[in-house]
Amino acid sequence: MRLPRQMPGVENWGQAAWLGVWLVAAVLLLNACTVGPKYHTPVAQVPAAYKELKGWKPAQPNDQNLGGTWWTMFQDPQLDALESQINVSNQNLKAAEAQYRQARAVLAYNRADYYPTVTVNPSATRTRVSGNSPTSSSLRGTAYNDFVLPFDLSYQADVWGRVRRTVESSREQAQASAADLATVDLSLHADLAIDYFQARSLDAEEQLLESTVKQYEQALDLNEKRYQGGVVSEVDVEQAKTQLQSTRAAAIDVGVLRAQYEHAVAILLGKPPAEFSLPPLPLTAPPPHVPVSVPSELLERRPDIAAAERRVAAANAQIGVAKSAYYPLINLGLSGGFESGSFTTLISGPSGLWSVGISAAETVFDVGRRRSLTDQARAAYDFQVAAYRENVLTGFQQVEDNLAAVRILENEAKVQEEAVVAARRSLDLSVIRYNGGVTSYLEVITAQSAALSDEITAVNILGRRMANTVLLIQALGGGWDRSALPQPECCGKLVSSAQPN
Repeated sequence: MRLPRQMPGVENWGQAAWLGVWLVAAVLLLNACTVGPKYHTPVAQVPAAYKELKGWKPAQPNDQNLGGTWWTMFQDPQLDALESQINVSNQNLKAAEAQYRQARAVLAYNRADYYPTVTVNPSATRTRVSGNSPTSSSLRGTAYNDFVLPFDLSYQADVWGRVRRTVESSREQAQASAADLATVDLSLHADLAIDYFQARSLDAEEQLLESTVKQYEQALDLNEKRYQGGVVSEVDVEQAKTQLQSTRAAAIDVGVLRAQYEHAVAILLGKPPAEFSLPPLPLTAPPPHVPVSVPSELLERRPDIAAAERRVAAANAQIGVAKSAYYPLINLGLSGGFESGSFTTLISGPSGLWSVGISAAETVFDVGRRRSLTDQARAAYDFQVAAYRENVLTGFQQVEDNLAAVRILENEAKVQEEAVVAARRSLDLSVIRYNGGVTSYLEVITAQSAALSDEITAVNILGRRMANTVLLIQALGGGWDRSALPQPECCGKLVSSAQPN
């Protein structure tokens, strides 16, 4: 903006001050208007109760509720120690935290549009006018100094709420990013618990196989002695040896999958697998009971659902941003400063100069571009609403799936335990019959295989119960609550009321 080189008196400065006051008042009055739809949380279909809660033990007052450190429900010190390392070292969690900080920075950038921009461009020049210049004869051949200390203030009035809607959208996106961070945090802790319990389940299976190998070694030794004594044939010896070696091979094979789970835990902790070792600890205790609240609370306790809802709010604000393009842009400009031919008189009343003004710009014809942007914003909003509702349905499905799995596997474990007891009794009877010469060793081998298979199945069921319990906790939100989202303060700034676990 060109600065008039005049030296105003007190009266001119007073007029400028009053003009500025009136302009600011007009801008503040116009700023009260905001275009675009008012946001309402989309309606999602929520059942009154979970279908798979039939026969589920109701939560007792002394039951431990889900909290930020939900894994302590399993009362496993080794698991507690591992879980505490995720927030320090996991790289995926650090990446999600960086994305959240990026979203906060975008919010701060857009929030700056609430305030005017001030620039300063000082200059100092010495000029000599040509002696043959067509200018005034009094200036020909002369040289003079020109010291200028100007400043410019520019402000685009948020008359139609474009800035407010942009800040609102950025704020909701930042909240969605915070919920994404909580989702990643919950997922990583759940993955660690699942891998840990799977490794412990394999430890239990390996322990069972090694114990069985010792029993089969004793059986082989007995058959060899009986063969040497002419009591049994060589067939019995070879059958016992086959059974022994097959079981040894199965015990060795467990180590493959067990090593993979150990390596997975190492990566979750942000460590190279070569620098981490998970001590063997056979799984024995059943999973704890998980308290389940009413379905409507799931909308407040799952961070991924909260993130989807915040993106709906952000898309709604973008509709307002698109609609504001139909209205003129109003700019307020103020320039001032000092100019003098001598540096000693630069900062003085007569050297002052100023300019103030207001302008407006309106697009008259754009071949439907603004309408297309508005249609795009509405379509993006509809997309986010559909994604939010699908997220809610998926959340209910995951809770129902794992409620059913936990309940059914508990019943299966009881039946399988009866099968284990029966298989052991059958094996004992077969051994008695074989020692009495009533039957062949093939009957013993068949009973041994059945007993071992039933015991391995029981161990695997326990491992699945632990994994599904963790998945149920994850489906319920892992103790997270919507109140953990950073809340808006003045001017759209976010303040964290709670940090993600």
